[in-house]
Amino acid sequence: MPLAITGTFNDDGSAYHVQVTGDADRPVIGSVRVAALVDLHAGESISLSPTGPLHTVAGNDEKAVLAVLRRYSNVVEESTRIKT
Repeated sequence: MPLAITGTFNDDGSAYHVQVTGDADRPVIGSVRVAALVDLHAGESISLSPTGPLHTVAGNDEKAVLAVLRRYSNVVEESTRIKT
């Protein structure tokens, strides 16, 4: 189920609002900068929570994409969206 994420970047405070799709070809919709951030870290291992477990970042793994956003930005709000 797609996630709607709102946050700000740690480095400059710029706000973003994206949808995490779970699609490997286009994992994030709504911000070119967030999409580039996810692409930059694709293939890396990232912890899904402060104590683990580690997952490899892939566009079709919503949890790993969200973990990247949590690590490199301040996630303010996250919610699920129902497909219509």
